[in-house]
This record gives sequence, C-alpha cells and structure tokens, in this order.
Amino acid sequence: MIPFSCSVCGQLLFFHNTTCLRCASTLGYDPDRLALDALIEAGTTFDAGDDTDEPRAVKLDGDVAVSLVGLDDVTFRRCENRRAVSCNWLVDERDDNPLCTSCRLTSIRPNDDDEAGLAGWADAELSKRRLIHQLTSLSLPIIDRAVDEERGVTFEFLSSRNRSVTTGHASGVITLDLSESDDAHREFVRQQLGEPYRTVLGHLRHEIGHYYWPHLVEDAGRIDEFRALFGDERVSYEDALAGHYADDPDEQETTWVDTHVSRYATMHPWEDWAETFAHYLHIQGGLETAESFGLRLGEPVRSAAHEAFQSDVDREIGPTIESWLALTLALNGMSRSIGQDDLYPFVLSDTVIEKLDFVHHAVSAAAVD
Repeated sequence: MIPFSCSVCGQLLFFHNTTCLRCASTLGYDPDRLALDALIEAGTTFDAGDDTDEPRAVKLDGDVAVSLVGLDDVTFRRCENRRAVSCNWLVDERDDNPLCTSCRLTSIRPNDDDEAGLAGWADAELSKRRLIHQLTSLSLPIIDRAVDEERGVTFEFLSSRNRSVTTGHASGVITLDLSESDDAHREFVRQQLGEPYRTVLGHLRHEIGHYYWPHLVEDAGRIDEFRALFGDERVSYEDALAGHYADDPDEQETTWVDTHVSRYATMHPWEDWAETFAHYLHIQGGLETAESFGLRLGEPVRSAAHEAFQSDVDREIGPTIESWLALTLALNGMSRSIGQDDLYPFVLSDTVIEKLDFVHHAVSAAAVD
C-alpha cells in the first residue's frame, strides 16, 4: 500500500493515521479517490504546493467536512465509527448511512461490554479497510449484501469468548473469529496447524477469494481452465476437510510445495483458489508498497530472483513474480541479519506461478470501469 503525504505540511502519512504528527491536522480517507486528506477548519487557507495536480484538503466544520477544496459541490462527514474503531474514512454527505463504505459492510460486531472483543474488532476493521482499499484499487466490484443479498458481501466479526466461532465464508457472509487478532492465540494456532504465517489481513484476503470465486471463475466461463489447474471443485468438501485435519502436519510430506502455495491449499480446489487469490493480493500489495518508497533492488538480488524464476511458460505475471522474488530475497536476508525467521517463508513453484497467472487474468478481466 502506498504511503500518503499531508496536504497541509507535506508530512509522510500512512493509511491508518488519523492525525498528522507534524501539523496536528485531523485526517480523513476518501474511498472514492483512494486519498488520505488533511481536514482543516473552515476558512483556513493553505498552500498544497506547486506539484499537486489536484486540491487535496478538506474543510472541516465540527463533525462535518464542508467540502473538498475545488469540489464545492461535494460535501463529506466522518464515519460514525471514528471513535469505536478509529475509522478515518469519510462519508458523502448525501449518503443517509452514517457509516463509511467499509464499516457498513460489517453486519455483526461484539457487544459494547465485551472489552477484548471490541479491541479485536478495531484490529479487524483496520484490516478490512486495507482489503477494501486494495480491491478498489484493483477495480474489483464490492457489493454490499444489505443492498444485494444474492450478490453482495458482508462481514461478521464475532468474539469466541462465550461461543464457538469458525472463520470462513458462506454465500457472501465472511465470518472472522476475533481471537485471531490476539498475537498469542494466533501463534498457538499457527504452530498447531503448521502454517508459515497467520494474520487477520491474510484471513480476510483468503475469505474474500471464496466470495469472488463464482464471479471471477464460474460466471466468467473459466471453469474448465480452473479445473485443469486447481482440480474439480465438485468433490466432497466435507470429506476433504475431515481428511485434512485428521493428518498430523508434522508428519505430512512436503511434496505439496511443488504444486500448492500452502499445505492448506491442498485440502480442496476451492481452498487452493482462495489461498492463491490471497497470495496474489499479498504480492500486489507488497510490490506497490516497495515501489512507492522507491525501493530498488540490483545485483545480486535480481540475478538470484531470475534464477529462482525458471518458468518455461510465457506468462503475463512473469515480470511481477521476478520483482517479487527479488524483493523477498532481500527482505529475508534482512530478517536473518537481525536474528529473525524469514519474513517470506514460501516457495513459488512453476505450478503455483501458473495458478497465480490464472488469478491475475481473472482479476484483470473482471475489473470494473
């Protein structure tokens, strides 16, 4: 994800920031423009700089942003969840919904007396905002299930303190166990299941992959190509699930690395798709961030990355994979140099790259104008 800059003072800003640390301006994110803007008091003048292509400040009057400078016909207010989950997104004043386009996608959240659940909810909402930002930047359609129950998506963020909660997706409903936001719990489960890493954002990227599967594959006429790469999704999911968790991850063979991006992806073709889709979003997000900071990698990293990418098939995603491998080789080296495990503990085999290429073409073809 790209960083931003304060339109009042030029300070470096990040996606989650609510206040500029240099000039103390309140910040608001406009999801339509994918921009983080400084909110200034009505009547205040400022100089956005000669290199600014379009005005980026928002005038603020109490809780209502009066207008984007230069866009006087559009007014905004801040999301009602700005205090509950530190949401920094803006809402079009003409919209009757008090929540931003990300927060309104949540249909269930913890009770107000669940302190731990509320903390987990705030973390989950931040990850969801990152996800929605990325999906929007990729021009993928995001449909609110409250508007279109058949084609829309909604998120249920549930605390497992007093009940059993299973993270997953079903018919447009994405459920997340908020205990996943607890570092100790997440690490315990990660070790139990033998997963390279486990994050809230990773969960959401995986589950949204399930949601997009009918749209990007089935409805798009790619089902035969999908089955040739990922397998036949018509096989029993219940039997596959039972068989997967019956096996001890420590005793499993590692031959799956030749064909799948993770061990979990071997369970069923739908899970293979969701894991590959999530990994595609990881790669796109990671490269965008690196490029926005001007991170350039030269020899010997690029040579090593080129050798690691030994595909004999001409794929559109090839240059992206080479850039990604160069970046992750450097990041893993940095991680080891300070005594940490590899930041990116994955192997991208030729078959996995072919699956990533399939996802890339499916996403590109489905992008909305």
